[in-house]
Amino acid sequence: MNIVLLDPRQTESDLWSITSKRQLEHLQQHLEVQVGDTLKVGIREGKRYVTKVVETSEKAVLLKPIQEEAVPAKLPVTLIVALPRPKVLRRLIMDAVTMGVEKIILLHSYRVDKSYWQTPFLQQLNHYVDLGLEQAGDTLAPKIELYKRFKPFVEDILPGLIIADRPAFVAHPYAEQLMPYALQHPCTIVIGPEGGFIPYEVDLLIKNGCQAVSLGNRILRTETAISYVLGRLFSAS
Repeated sequence: MNIVLLDPRQTESDLWSITSKRQLEHLQQHLEVQVGDTLKVGIREGKRYVTKVVETSEKAVLLKPIQEEAVPAKLPVTLIVALPRPKVLRRLIMDAVTMGVEKIILLHSYRVDKSYWQTPFLQQLNHYVDLGLEQAGDTLAPKIELYKRFKPFVEDILPGLIIADRPAFVAHPYAEQLMPYALQHPCTIVIGPEGGFIPYEVDLLIKNGCQAVSLGNRILRTETAISYVLGRLFSAS
């Protein structure tokens, strides 16, 4: 936890209060916060601050804001991912949020097991988003959308995401064109399931505006591919 994320209602008075059991346990057991210590605090969908601890107890830590800080910039990317296995979903969401993705779309595809859509992890996405924001020191949550039908999404929704200065790339290990790097503009990235998109799906994505690009001759796991792609596309050099 590199920032304590607070709801705006917790900052309505002169002294701000941390009351979440999870956050208190981390602050008291791992950081051993004391009166007079400073903490970095972010307000959900708002600003972030350096604060001073003015009171601690088992039920709350009270803070006084000292200085405003800049919120890390988002990556100008929409990340479309075929819904992964539940345990991978948790890591994927946290990592994507930590890296600054501004929008995440979870999509069904032929090789996505239908049972994945029943996982309780989908009901806990906000929790994973919070963990990712706290890790990154961010306050602005990405928008997350779920689509359980591949063809209607690709034909009806995807074209609206692809405009002149915002291309879309589908990672495909057998594409001839290599994925670009160090982009200077927003984009949309499409990542398939562990077994990859079937040929029909790749063809439909291309037909509706995506460019099929390769990451090289190694087949990567979903969460590895996402980290690699984001680093490649938005590297500073």
